Amino acid sequence: MPKWKDFYNGVHSRLDMEAVKLMRELKANFEQERNYLPKETGLSLIESTRENDNRGISAKCRDAKVEDLWSLTSFFGYSTKTFVLAVNLLDRFLAMMKVQPKHLACISISCLHIAAKAVEEECNVSSTNELIRISQCKFTVSDLTRMEKIVSEKLNFQIQAITALTFLHLYHRITLSDTSDRKETLNLDKLEAQLKACICRIAFSKAKPSVLALSLLTQEIEAMQAADMLETAHHVQRHLKIADTELIHWRGLVAKCMSDYSSPECSKPDNKKLVWIVSRRTAQGLHTSHYSVPDLPTIPEDCWDESESEDSCEDMSSGEESLSSSLGSDAEGPYFPLHFRCQSNKYPQTS
Repeated sequence: MPKWKDFYNGVHSRLDMEAVKLMRELKANFEQERNYLPKETGLSLIESTRENDNRGISAKCRDAKVEDLWSLTSFFGYSTKTFVLAVNLLDRFLAMMKVQPKHLACISISCLHIAAKAVEEECNVSSTNELIRISQCKFTVSDLTRMEKIVSEKLNFQIQAITALTFLHLYHRITLSDTSDRKETLNLDKLEAQLKACICRIAFSKAKPSVLALSLLTQEIEAMQAADMLETAHHVQRHLKIADTELIHWRGLVAKCMSDYSSPECSKPDNKKLVWIVSRRTAQGLHTSHYSVPDLPTIPEDCWDESESEDSCEDMSSGEESLSSSLGSDAEGPYFPLHFRCQSNKYPQTS
């Protein structure tokens, strides 16, 4: 019999008290999650925008930048929490702002930097100079600093967010505490990887974090054929009053995403290495201590008409190629190996 049932039957053991603490934490996060959801109307506008429309961000454009953030997260050794928070900040910002594609690089990198400063140890946070250089974007440190300020202000400085990762970790702890005598346990790293694959698609930005996390959890538990864990998951579902129809809907989308992601045709950000192929001349130029870029126009702060219920987006940068699309190009040799951060002053020679 699951320990959750023991508690509600009046058995007050140490494990039961820990269970109560976890359930209270779960309930508190559940009640607050709506405060960190992107505006659904804004997300729908992005989904309806045509790919080559320079007046707005399309779903494909957004998804490509999120994959870039995943690659950068891996490159700099940031945690899954940093990546998930960066995507949350980006989606919330894009859902309330009218953004042109040429601005997206600066916005996405600023969200990653904000998230890293909120999550990572200070000594592990890359400098703005390094972020710009590694991402090969065409804006200045000043541009990035100003954009970070804009993003933070537009989000009312609500940087620490409740995300699907928050619930995934809570569900994992609850399941472990309820099935502590099992030899086979849930693989949290695998669940996190599945979550990252999902949030690379804008469709999952519309899911409630608690539901998306439970969809991932129950799907993995069923694959393990663990009846006791499934009972615990169902108890959590009832405790949060998540409707069966809602869970079934998102589980179907998660299953489709995992199926697509496992196919050989899928280009996986987590399997990519941030490697730039450049000529010897370009490599020599990148040895310099300063990264020169042209000056950009001053950021306007004009708002859209109230009838549009959208804020304005500041003019920050020129359009850039996707990091993902830049990988594996034909040229003379690799640059920026994975150990770049440890040996930042030792660049390999190109062939």
